[in-house]
Amino acid sequence: MQFTKAEEYGLFGLMFLAQQPTNTVATLREISDAQGVPDKFLAKIFQNLTKAGIVKSHRGVRGGFSLARPAKKIPIGEVFEAIQANGDSVKCIIHGKECPKKTKCPVRDLFIQGRRQMYAYFNKQNVQTLADTYHN
Repeated sequence: MQFTKAEEYGLFGLMFLAQQPTNTVATLREISDAQGVPDKFLAKIFQNLTKAGIVKSHRGVRGGFSLARPAKKIPIGEVFEAIQANGDSVKCIIHGKECPKKTKCPVRDLFIQGRRQMYAYFNKQNVQTLADTYHN
């Protein structure tokens, strides 16, 4: 199994926020510097996380990001789903792009079902558990 850079960077950003005191607002630069993540890429990831209600965006001079709810209530599967642009998009191993067979490809259906089961597993894990075991 291979995770995308967006999923990896998103998790590292959330772990950073989870390790901060409650209601801390961290700038994108603080998060990217602490985690070694490109800030422009992280900005796009955090847009998706904000839309999904996982993080809050704070505007202004002291703006940045904070967790929208306690890290123990943020399932990893939800994070992955928020970061993915198209949840049921499956890259075809034959054609190297999105599957051209939208409805009747048994391989595509197998991968979609597998991903749903994987997300169900990851939804049993949370950001706080990861943050508690991660020390950068």
